[in-house]
Amino acid sequence: MRLAVHRSGSGPRTAVLIHGMMSDHRAWHRVAADLRDDGYRVVAVDLAGHGVSPRSRRYSPRGWAEDVAETLETELDSPPDLLMGHSLGALVASLVAERFSPRAAIYVDPAFSFPGGMRGVAVKTMFTLAPRPSAWLLRRLNPGWSAADIELELATLRVWDKRTILGFANTRPLVPPRRLVAPSLVILAERSLLISRTAASTLRDLGMTVTTIAGSGHTVFRDDHAGFMTLVRGWLTRHAPTSVVE
Repeated sequence: MRLAVHRSGSGPRTAVLIHGMMSDHRAWHRVAADLRDDGYRVVAVDLAGHGVSPRSRRYSPRGWAEDVAETLETELDSPPDLLMGHSLGALVASLVAERFSPRAAIYVDPAFSFPGGMRGVAVKTMFTLAPRPSAWLLRRLNPGWSAADIELELATLRVWDKRTILGFANTRPLVPPRRLVAPSLVILAERSLLISRTAASTLRDLGMTVTTIAGSGHTVFRDDHAGFMTLVRGWLTRHAPTSVVE
């Protein structure tokens, strides 16, 4: 399936951004602006069932990744300099990275695992049964978000296909990458719901840099945008110097 693509910037490097569940490319608006300032051409997709991309009859992590890969085939003429994904988008990005071999990958609070036991049941129930949140609830749950982020989230929720939740009915595909295909940074929420200490250790053993931004929730780059970009830029300078403006 060909997805909606949102292109901005004209720099010599390319950054591909993949959003998380319930969102779309607009979640990255401040990150995209900073990357453009750093000399990137930004390519942000709307996953199937999100934004203005088509709906799918059946959703799954592998299906989302295949859609992104098919779409990027016509967008890129070389491996992306940076591939970044959040939550579900990070899981999708890890699958896409196996095919496109980016020069650097950043996974933001990635869905590389899922809580077990009653905690996992509670999370699934919450996502399945909870109504779309109001502006008041979004402000309450995300005190660090700007007014613009609250409005954008409400807009993305209005066009989100809630059936995408069924893509997580089977949590077995929620696994970390099998191998390191590029220098990789994992940025976690202070209390990640998806990545336990054991899972974080597994990612480090794979060769990834794993770090946490204190005080941040699941959408790290909205909760502490300045801290997030400082971390991203510093890591790219040290680990993927060909991907940044000198």
